[in-house]
Amino acid sequence: MERPQESRRTAADLVRFTHRSSRRYKRSRISWGDRFVDAYSWALGIAVSLTIAASFVLALRNELADRASTSTSIIREQWLAIPEPLLWTSVTFAALLVMSNLARKLGPVTVNGPESTWWLTLPIDRRPMVLPRFLRKVGLAAAGSAITYLPFSLVTSVDRTPLEHIFAALTFGAAAVLAITLAAMQQLRSLGPRVGRLVTTAALLACAVLPALSSSPWPTALAGVAAVGLLGSVAPRAGEVRGHELVRGGAVAGHAGASLFMMDSNEVLRALSGGQKRVDGGRAAAFFARPVRGPLRAQIRADVVAFLRLNPPLSPPLLWIAACIAVLLVDGGLPEFAQLAVIVVAGCATSSGMGTVARKTALVPELDALLPLHPALVRTSRTLMPCLAMAAWMAVLSALLVLLGAANPALIGVGAVAGFGMGAGSLRSATRTPPDWSAPPVETPFGPVPRAQLGSLLRGLDVTILAMVPLLVALYLGYVPISVMLVQVAISVGIVLLVVLTRPKRS
Repeated sequence: MERPQESRRTAADLVRFTHRSSRRYKRSRISWGDRFVDAYSWALGIAVSLTIAASFVLALRNELADRASTSTSIIREQWLAIPEPLLWTSVTFAALLVMSNLARKLGPVTVNGPESTWWLTLPIDRRPMVLPRFLRKVGLAAAGSAITYLPFSLVTSVDRTPLEHIFAALTFGAAAVLAITLAAMQQLRSLGPRVGRLVTTAALLACAVLPALSSSPWPTALAGVAAVGLLGSVAPRAGEVRGHELVRGGAVAGHAGASLFMMDSNEVLRALSGGQKRVDGGRAAAFFARPVRGPLRAQIRADVVAFLRLNPPLSPPLLWIAACIAVLLVDGGLPEFAQLAVIVVAGCATSSGMGTVARKTALVPELDALLPLHPALVRTSRTLMPCLAMAAWMAVLSALLVLLGAANPALIGVGAVAGFGMGAGSLRSATRTPPDWSAPPVETPFGPVPRAQLGSLLRGLDVTILAMVPLLVALYLGYVPISVMLVQVAISVGIVLLVVLTRPKRS
């Protein structure tokens, strides 16, 4: 056996040789002209995107700065108010939790497929193999988080000075480093699953408060010292992560990255939900074991049980409801368009989460052809539970809006009916056709965009937003006219019939 220092030196030489050979191979297959065109396209797209983003941020900042107290809210008489700093701190905390969860799913200490075959079987120290990539991920996450938080700070805290905005962004970048490093500690099994979640939640909650204290440089210094100290304690042990955990994280990261590159949102959700939790085989077992008559009833029962066993927990839908209510109750009042936009985003996100069963069955569509049922009846069975779940979610949200005084009680019925159309949209989204890459791209200010990708990405999302339009009109008016109720029923019924009677296209 080699000594530790020699083993580490051998691993470093191996990594250096692999990277040098890979770069040489890639350079031999790409001409300088192609590189120039790619660099020019990327630079042009980034410049246009940054220009549009900057103009949008400045316009939104001016809108929030000039708003009246509560005159622009969809709640006419606000009897309960949430302090605005509390709302933005909660948003920061939620962003850090999402970042930590993604880091845990994607690694953060990983190797890709070829590296796992070529490196992990060798009896040498793994730290030189995994540490550079881990540090690169941490650095990119810190820089990206700080850059992303800067416009958020400009929009939500118009009274800060430029230096305070920079302090807040740097603090959030340090908090992102802490989130990723805590995920790495769970990979090292320094923290158990439950203890790790508790420690991560407590640490990120404290970090979410620090950007609000940007008037002093000390919170930024504290977050930076904590991030550097924790990273310094984890980095030397990066080679101790078990091999199966390195392979798992690399597989998930590779799957998600390839799906993003191919612009396939369903594959991204499958990659991130793979191995998310163990399926509870005992849930709804008594209901599933009851005798049934006819293939349609059996199919409906199977889809109901699959929905109860495979769907995500109740916390995300409840958190989206809480986000909608918090935006409406914030002290000072957000503009109406911002409040309605949050409701639309919450509805689309919740509806997307209801398509778990349909996304799994869409992987092997030939199995549905073996069922002794008409394809429309099979799609009806698949749509039933998402429609009922979204109807219940929208009814709860609408009831809370009525309680706050946004509209009359008829809004509850409109919301429930809208939920049926949104549930059908989740099935339409889950069974969308994979993007067609054979058509030539279309030139746009952002660079060339594949011709069929945008239409494929909007499939399902289009009818989900359409189902919410009458509800949004009722919220804007402050009451529910009869015409809005009739239009809502017509739209939801039309969406359900469209999804059920339309056979999904296959690539």
